[in-house]
Parts: sequence; structure tokens; C-alpha cells
Amino acid sequence: MSLASEPAPVDGGPGPGPGSPASRDLVGGLFRRLFLDHWDAINREGAEERAALGDRFDPRPLWVLILASLVLVFEEYYGDRPTFGLVFPNFARDYQTIGEFGWWTGSKVVGYLIVPAIALKLAGFRLRDAGLRLAGTGRHLWIYVALFLAILPVIVLASYTKPFQHTYPFYKLAARSWFDLLAWEAMYGLSFLALEFFFRGFLLFGLRRTFGAYSIFVMTVPYCMIHFHKPVAEVTGAIFAGIILGTLAMRTRSIWCGVLIHVSVAWTMDLLALHHTTGFPGSGRFVG
Repeated sequence: MSLASEPAPVDGGPGPGPGSPASRDLVGGLFRRLFLDHWDAINREGAEERAALGDRFDPRPLWVLILASLVLVFEEYYGDRPTFGLVFPNFARDYQTIGEFGWWTGSKVVGYLIVPAIALKLAGFRLRDAGLRLAGTGRHLWIYVALFLAILPVIVLASYTKPFQHTYPFYKLAARSWFDLLAWEAMYGLSFLALEFFFRGFLLFGLRRTFGAYSIFVMTVPYCMIHFHKPVAEVTGAIFAGIILGTLAMRTRSIWCGVLIHVSVAWTMDLLALHHTTGFPGSGRFVG
């Protein structure tokens, strides 16, 4: 086909393509519908709450951010696996590793879930207003399904790579027995419930009145930083995950979609890694 048959740009502008005005309008409209409109609505709600508060000083951001900082310090220095060996030096050797992961999970349940929940209750905050409400969750399940199906092909492709198979599951004795596998996956899932409550519940809803939608980006900074010991792609991805899951939590007033996505993805990654490497308990492929 000759160039003469190609449609000419209008008024000297770019022709159809990724950089065309039509493409930019489409992307801009999609971004507004998925994010900007929701952020505007969150900001309006925050402004209404601030107006109701009047000119009084709002202490909530002060204690929420200080407590969050203290929790993160605890998790970094005392919440990881090596601390278990210091506290329980004579623990049964065969179960030392699962004990270490039990400490790791327990520290997250205490630091990310129990401590902030107590703080919210003492401040007169209803926990269902911090993302734990179940009412209406069913209406948003389609969002969880859509997000999970979108990421599933990426997980499946990644599961064929050596770095993926070497990394997951974190508990390397998961295929030793069904007890090991089920105990680990239960702890793994519980850790994500605690994590979602801390970042998408406590921080977001604790800061919402003061910062509105900007609380999403305040939350995303420490959420990105807790991934610093992981590969750079995962750390970078945490930024986008924080924004998406944060927006979703604030608009649905619930953390449960984020919990379902996190747990589903984590369990899928573990099961795929076992399928490619040691197999499942009883397969005969595991070498302890």
C-alpha cells in the first residue's frame, strides 16, 4: 500500500497511534475513572470531616504515625526469625525452622494487627470503620477476581524461572509433611491479614480525615520500604500495589479484597514452586 493511501494527520497533528490525542484522551479518561474520581471523592469526605471537627487540633495523625513508626522499628529489629533463636535457644531441632516462622508471623499479628487495633479502640474508633467491615464485601468480589486473573498469567510464567523456584516457598521444609505445609500456609495467610490491616486499615483510615486521598501515598512509602530486602522489581511493584490496594480499600471501606488478593497470590506462588521443585508432601521428591 502506498503512503498516499494512509490517512493524513489533521491540522498537522500526529496520526493515529499511542501518542495521538485520541489515545491520550482514552488513557486520561481511564485514569480519571479508575483513580482521580475516587481520590476526589475521598478528599471531599475528608474535608467534610475536618469541617465538622472545626478549628480544634486533630491529634490523630500525631499518634497514628508515631505508633506506626514504633511498630516498624519493632518489626525490623525484633520481629524477624533470628530473634526466635535468641529467645528459645533450646527449641526442638526438627521444628526450629517452623518455630522461627511462627515467631515471624506472631510478630506481625501483634505489631500490625493487635497493637493498632487496641490503639484505635482506645481512641474510640470502631474497627469496622478501619477496614474490617464485612457488610457489602460480596459486591466487590468481582474486583478481587479481576485483579487475580490479571496477575495469574504473570505468576505462572515466573514460576518456571530458577529465582522464583529458589525463593518460594519461604519455608523450605513445606513439602516435608502435610503438617509443615498447612501450618506454614496458615501462618503465611495470617501474616497478610495483619499486614493489610496495618497499612490499608490502621494507617489509611487513621489518616483519612486529615490527609484525604493523600493518605494513600503516605502509606505507600513505608509499605514500599518493608520490601527493601527483596528483588528490586518486587520493591518497585509494591509502590503500585500500595496505590491500587489503598484506593480500593478507601473506596470500599474494607481491607478484605486486599487480603484475598495477597493470600491468593501468595498461596498460588508457593504451590506452583512446589509443583516445579520438591513436589507436595508424600510425592517422594522432597529431600530434607
